[in-house]
Amino acid sequence: MAGRAHPLFLWIFLLILAPVGAAVVVTLLLLLGVEPRLVFAPGRAVRSFLELCGLHPANRVAVASTVGVFWAVIAAAGLAWERRR
Repeated sequence: MAGRAHPLFLWIFLLILAPVGAAVVVTLLLLLGVEPRLVFAPGRAVRSFLELCGLHPANRVAVASTVGVFWAVIAAAGLAWERRR
C-alpha cells in the first residue's frame, strides 16, 4: 500500500525550497556567464507589458518577475513529480 506524502512537505517545498532554488538558478546562470539580458528576459517582458499598460515599473519588478517565473517552473516540475509518484 503506497502512502501519500504529508501536505506540509508540499507547502515547505512551494514556500521555502522552490523560491530559494529559483534565486540560486538565477545567480548560477549569471555566474556561469549567461548574458543578463537572456537571464532576465521573462522579467523584461513583464516590465514591457506593464509599460504598455501605462505604468512605470522599476527594474526590481523585472528581477522579481524573473525569479517568479523560475519559481513557477520549479514548482510545476515538483508538482508533476509528486503527481507522477
